[in-house]
Amino acid sequence: MDALEQVGTYVAIGDSFTEGLNDPYPGERDRFRGWADRLAEHLAERDPGLRYANLAVRGKLLRQIVADQVPCAVELEPDLVTFCAGGNDMIRPGADPDALAVLFDDAVKRLRATGARVVIFTGFDTRGLRAGHRIRGRAATYNMHLRAIADRRGCDVVDLWSSRVFNDARAWYEDRLHLSPEGHRRMALLVAQVLGVPAAGDWREPWPPGEAAGWLVSRREDVHWARTYLLPWIGRRATGRSSGDGRGPKRPTPSPL
Repeated sequence: MDALEQVGTYVAIGDSFTEGLNDPYPGERDRFRGWADRLAEHLAERDPGLRYANLAVRGKLLRQIVADQVPCAVELEPDLVTFCAGGNDMIRPGADPDALAVLFDDAVKRLRATGARVVIFTGFDTRGLRAGHRIRGRAATYNMHLRAIADRRGCDVVDLWSSRVFNDARAWYEDRLHLSPEGHRRMALLVAQVLGVPAAGDWREPWPPGEAAGWLVSRREDVHWARTYLLPWIGRRATGRSSGDGRGPKRPTPSPL
């Protein structure tokens, strides 16, 4: 697509991926930076008058994002929108990528009607994830829909499925679901590249050599992960709760960084 024109207002919508878990600001446990904040920083270097809003809330399903965040984003009349949603739906049993695509397409249509440039994201390839093979087929189907929507609506696409640099464990936080601070840094550089926005650094830079964890260390990590992250997640699903319940967006109105 053409080079990104000057951006006055940038709005990010989505779930925990866009909220920025787990990339905390220094000294702050529950205020996250994340790739979207980092992208806004790159944009602000080029466009000093940039105003930035981040409406993303952790744990949200696509229908919730479309119902709650998309209308707010439309009202803000942004020049740029990043829209990533559906990941929380994909990991739930019975997810229907065809039905989700209809919701996603309608949301993109409304966002594009504002004149905003819209960036959407394919999902990561789940092949390397534990039990990832169970959802890989429907995730791939959803990705195909997203690409078709992008073509039809004239959107930019950040192709995470083929971005192999994120296959390294160091790109991920210990919960195995959210990016690490370094993963978020690289993600911001990738999105900036897709938009043609200058940014110092290369998201594809090779990872430094690392030592492979032994069998015993890996099993201990598995047990820690299951107790700390998997079991609480199962508990929330069983009781109809979400990690985002009662939370609002971290930057509900566009403001300078």
